[in-house]
Amino acid sequence: MTTVLLIATVICAVANASDAVASYARAPFVLANSAEVRVPAAALPYLATLKLAGAVGLLIGLVGVPWLGLASGAGLIAFFVGAVLAHVRARVFHNIAFPVGFLLLTVAATVYFAGGR
Repeated sequence: MTTVLLIATVICAVANASDAVASYARAPFVLANSAEVRVPAAALPYLATLKLAGAVGLLIGLVGVPWLGLASGAGLIAFFVGAVLAHVRARVFHNIAFPVGFLLLTVAATVYFAGGR
């Protein structure tokens, strides 16, 4: 089980870093999604910074600072709970699988640092 959680942690870090880069670049799919869930485009760089910080924290946790990985996982959980709630509030369900998927990956990563390691 630890190997599965480790793999999920690496995937979570890479996925969040990739999504942060797409947000910084103002990729069309990011702009469309944020508009659909009523998140202002001006907020995207701040949200991208949170995702990137979480990804970096997970990676630093993997290389020897597990408490930082745990803290980053907790922060990303809060972030993606907010993202899921934004989708529900806006009644945008056709792509809710993405924030839910990110949330599940983040939960797995946090479990890895919380005791599965």
